[in-house]
Amino acid sequence: MTTFQELRRAVCDLHAELTRNNLVAWTSGNVSGRVPGEDLFVIKPSGVSYDDLTPESIVVCDLDGKLVDGELSPSSDTDAHAYVYRNMPAVGGVVHTHSTYATAWAARAEPIPCVLTAMADEFGGEIPVGPFALIGDDSIGRGIVETLAGHRSPAVLMRNHGVFTIGKDARAAVKAAVMCEDVARTVHIARQLGDPVPIPADDIDRLYDRYQNAYGQ
Repeated sequence: MTTFQELRRAVCDLHAELTRNNLVAWTSGNVSGRVPGEDLFVIKPSGVSYDDLTPESIVVCDLDGKLVDGELSPSSDTDAHAYVYRNMPAVGGVVHTHSTYATAWAARAEPIPCVLTAMADEFGGEIPVGPFALIGDDSIGRGIVETLAGHRSPAVLMRNHGVFTIGKDARAAVKAAVMCEDVARTVHIARQLGDPVPIPADDIDRLYDRYQNAYGQ
């Protein structure tokens, strides 16, 4: 069983992947992880520099987004994360970024079309766009859940805002965020050269099944 301290350390360390992969600027963005067997999750505190994050600074919240352990205020996106955990029981990790290329697609309110085998593998189709929503309550969370309910994608582009990703745990959600930015950049470049060629739906299904169920050790 993962202890609070182990999960805090893991989520703290995963924030380094956001900076390493150039997915965030300054103090924006966050990673959270569900506490196994509890109606709780851990999340980055608001406005704290990535260089200053420690396992002890990662805060614990309940599924209503209320602080239950920690000295600092939770992320301003806590209500969105909490809504996802309340309504998607299989989700064990949530990530939010404003990564450049993916957020550029969000600013255009345009899904990223599935024109790469890597997209079929990881996202099972296009990366969808969610509705515009203001920060401050669970409106963003509602948009995430409503959009991803009809998709295999673990990533959603929230219109005029940025990227939210989900996963079985925090590490899987971070991987989805890294992959989302990578394919957003590649498809953007492809469109500068011409019209990308879509992958047939049957082939997307086969690629997704192979990657999700047979790829790796």
